[in-house]
Amino acid sequence: SSRLVVDRKIMYPVGFFVKGEPYKFLGVIPMDFHLFGLGAPVTADGQPATLQEGEKPNRLYIWGSDVQGRDVFSRLLYGGRISLTVGLLAICISYPIGLLMGGIAGYFGGWVDNVIMRVVEAIISFPSLYLLLTLSATLPKNLDSIQRYLAVIVILSFIGWAGQARIYRGQVLSLRQMEYVEAARSVGMKDIPIIIKHIIPQMASWIIVSATISIPAYTLGEAALSFLGLGIQDPQSSWGLMLKEANNMVAVQQSPWLLIPGFAIVLTVFGFNFFGDGLRDAFDTKKTI
Repeated sequence: SSRLVVDRKIMYPVGFFVKGEPYKFLGVIPMDFHLFGLGAPVTADGQPATLQEGEKPNRLYIWGSDVQGRDVFSRLLYGGRISLTVGLLAICISYPIGLLMGGIAGYFGGWVDNVIMRVVEAIISFPSLYLLLTLSATLPKNLDSIQRYLAVIVILSFIGWAGQARIYRGQVLSLRQMEYVEAARSVGMKDIPIIIKHIIPQMASWIIVSATISIPAYTLGEAALSFLGLGIQDPQSSWGLMLKEANNMVAVQQSPWLLIPGFAIVLTVFGFNFFGDGLRDAFDTKKTI
């Protein structure tokens, strides 16, 4: 059986603030220093080593590499930008739509309420995962990375606004019966100013908490799509797409670091949930000491 033999003829010391590939710090300042990396190659006795013609210097993979030899740590950082911004942007689209439709249905009632709620119930009646997969499967195959990224956000927002609209409707139904709303109507205030000045401010804290807790759901939705091959595609990176490489036991046994994106997703979900719980406790006016 073969065994690992460590080649110590040429070694690369690992250090902080070493020179490497040039880049722009914060996208503006040209620099070539990196937080950590490999120094100049040395021999076993500490003398500077020279590489043979055509030989490339080694690279440092702090969390290993994937099956294609790409650095997992770098792809995790780049993938985090996509996975996290998908949740944030989807919230920015779905929550205003849900607030608008739910607010209109709850405040005006009647046939407007019936029409909006029937649409909401039609969307909610489909299992979210199957609806998500169906809409994603209809996307054209020739979409570039940015177009597919935006399409995933739109799909997640389309599925998410209905549930929020139903919750907001219930909130508005209770608030419109309050005495201060009735008093505003009695002095001749129009409906739109009443909604803006009296109803929405009463819901602001609940909206912030609900939006914070809902971000992980959109992040998980993007991860599920990318894991199944219907979301972000190579060469772009997202946590779900990276986790796709660990979809069999052989890959996990040989390269257990491929599961790191899964831990990033779990930490993100717990982090936003704890943050949302903290905001809820901070905004809870009924809390007693």
